[in-house]
Amino acid sequence: MPWHAQLALDYSVESGRTVARHTHNGPLRILQSLYPEGDSICHNVLVHPPGGLVGGDTLDIRVHAMGHSHGLITTPGATRFYRSDGLAAVQRTHIQLDAQARLEWLPLETICYSACIAENHLTLKLAADAELMAWDITAFGLPHANQPFVLGSVQQHIELPGVWLDRGKICASDTRLFDSPVGLGGLRCMATLIFASGTPLTRGRRQLALDSVRAVIAQHALAPTAGATSPDAQVVVVRVLAPVVEPVMNLLRELRNIWREQLWDIARCNPRIWSM
Repeated sequence: MPWHAQLALDYSVESGRTVARHTHNGPLRILQSLYPEGDSICHNVLVHPPGGLVGGDTLDIRVHAMGHSHGLITTPGATRFYRSDGLAAVQRTHIQLDAQARLEWLPLETICYSACIAENHLTLKLAADAELMAWDITAFGLPHANQPFVLGSVQQHIELPGVWLDRGKICASDTRLFDSPVGLGGLRCMATLIFASGTPLTRGRRQLALDSVRAVIAQHALAPTAGATSPDAQVVVVRVLAPVVEPVMNLLRELRNIWREQLWDIARCNPRIWSM
């Protein structure tokens, strides 16, 4: 029987502290709020107890950060899209930030098993002066386990309405896309890291966002398959391709910390669960 799960997570500021409250229906949970950086930034771990999605499953995640709050959301493990018998497995995430709110959406990787039919949607709505860092890391198959992605499809959708839309469908049968040097070039992990603002970035901050990550990428082993661009004054985008997840994750964690320092004047701090 398919799982249909919903989670609503709201951040607000109460007596100088960012507080998280949530409601859920079905197998989605938020663990205890943590404050390793002090009261102003609330860290949360999003848990899906079944551990993956099969055809017909739907996860609907809604996050609302009220004015001046700062939330950080991650997961304890990978999201897994398993084999489908014909129905799509769908994850929809809607993130809304009020004026001068900040959010870091940092789930661990999504693994697409062969014969899955997956849809992964991320929609971002940012009010004036709200800012967000978010990433999406997708792995096709399990190379280490000799389980390649040879059947199925994955539809990706990342949108900042009216500003930027990244949408595409990748089919396992499209060997030209997977293996061509103008496609994925035989690599099986792709990732996107974004810095988004509800207000156009000044020329100086926009260039700082680009220059700071380009300097790190240039010294990294993934430099030939990584790059940064700014398709709109409200968005800076980093793209990465690699054979497997681990080097991508290491690079994106470093870039996210660089943006924290350079754009938000906040010290480096990785969620505690990443080191467990």
